[in-house]
Amino acid sequence: MQTMQRCKLGRGRVAGSAPPVSRRGVQQPAVSPAAVANAVVQPTTRLPASHLESSKKALDMLRQQAVNRYAGDKKSSIIAIGLTIHNAPVELREKLAVPEAEWPRAIEELCQFPHIEEAAVLSTCNRMELYVVGLSWHRGVREVEEWLSRTSGVPLEQLRPYLFLLRDRDATQHLLRVSGGLDSLVMGEGQILAQVRQVYKVGQNCPGFGRHLNGLFKQAITAGKRVRTETSISTGGVSVSSAAVELAQLKLPTHRWADAKVCIIGAGKMSTLLVKHLQSKGCEEVTVLNRSLPRAQSLSEEFPEVKFNIHLMPDLMACVEASDVIFAASGSEELLIHKEDIERMCAPSELVGSKRRFIDISVPRNIAPAVNELEHACVYNVDDLKEVVAANKEGRAQAACEAEVLLREEQRAFEGWRDSLETVPTIKALRSKAETIRAVEFEKAVSRLGEGLSKKQLKAVEELSKGIVNKLLHGPMTALRCDGTDPDAVGQTLANMDALERMFQLSEVDVQSVAAGKQ
Repeated sequence: MQTMQRCKLGRGRVAGSAPPVSRRGVQQPAVSPAAVANAVVQPTTRLPASHLESSKKALDMLRQQAVNRYAGDKKSSIIAIGLTIHNAPVELREKLAVPEAEWPRAIEELCQFPHIEEAAVLSTCNRMELYVVGLSWHRGVREVEEWLSRTSGVPLEQLRPYLFLLRDRDATQHLLRVSGGLDSLVMGEGQILAQVRQVYKVGQNCPGFGRHLNGLFKQAITAGKRVRTETSISTGGVSVSSAAVELAQLKLPTHRWADAKVCIIGAGKMSTLLVKHLQSKGCEEVTVLNRSLPRAQSLSEEFPEVKFNIHLMPDLMACVEASDVIFAASGSEELLIHKEDIERMCAPSELVGSKRRFIDISVPRNIAPAVNELEHACVYNVDDLKEVVAANKEGRAQAACEAEVLLREEQRAFEGWRDSLETVPTIKALRSKAETIRAVEFEKAVSRLGEGLSKKQLKAVEELSKGIVNKLLHGPMTALRCDGTDPDAVGQTLANMDALERMFQLSEVDVQSVAAGKQ
């Protein structure tokens, strides 16, 4: 059994204090002295000296700032936290694994914490990752850690050394790399993209899967598709299932599937891939065990050239004893085979080395590790597949470099879209303030005109006031709308937002309260 390795702190890992928050690549447009003067004083306008000086100072500060004030700690952070096959053993990952049916519950529980706005769960055999949008970076992380420890039963001090923790740019970059297959045990494997797509699908029915994560996972799916269609990273690629088949074949003395009796526990997606790769390696007959017949029969129909012996789970031990290689790929959350079950069985034939081999690619595991203590049996889990897939990485290095370029493009697109959302509260606050002023002035005008006006006349006066406000706001509103995929345009829009909030005296409290009240 592999010894546990401590997870090194990456760029996004907390080490005593939060990392500095960048502008995420969006540079503020430079403001020249001439532009400052022109922006402040129009030929036909005279501003008081105090206003002029104040505006100059504010614009100078905007020009000199290394980061925009909206990128400060008050802005919600996207946080990624969890375990992967790279930094945590299967013994720990299986304790934190969350079945797909439980994802909505997990999202709901996480969003009940006071500092977590949105949440998503990505749980596979190789990783268990949570993505959350936190109102507070430190408090949000603490609440997620509390949830992980409580649901898994693992004390936080034992769990924390194996967790990875990423924030904002690092968190979004990680998900894009995961979706593109660059963070997989088998580089470029396609199953993870389907799993990311499933997270997005499940999230559509969860209130806690909000606007930011919806946009992030949609971008991740796009990125994953581009990597596989525009690079050769998945050419000749293998999945966890195919790596399991290769490992088992490598361990057979003759390296021939014709010499071994094969059994597969489960009839889901992983089992389908197992049969596919077994067939390609020369295996012509398999025994499949499943809880229900229809799914197993459907699997057999997909591979007419393979002979299937289908059994239900009550026949598990009889089928295992009659087999030489057993693959476990079921969705069971409990151990199905224990040491005591195997030690009572007869040893396999000498053709397979008198040893019964178990390949357990389920997480949580289906086969007890104690089986390794027996002389005539051994069990391999997903962590043992590393020796098989290591050779694949060299051949895909060039494709991985090409994929990284594509992922950077997709990340810039997401960050531009997310930055463009920051103008929404300002737009709402500006329109709210204008409407308040218009309504007050309209009431004053009506009271002065007396009660002799008809309804038609009152409506005409009100429409006049609305038309004037709309025309005056058209320019500022246009300046706050842009293509969120263009970082330069987003930078200009954020500068416009900053200026408008000062010019119209839209305090930060006003902006946030109006946005909260109307969303």
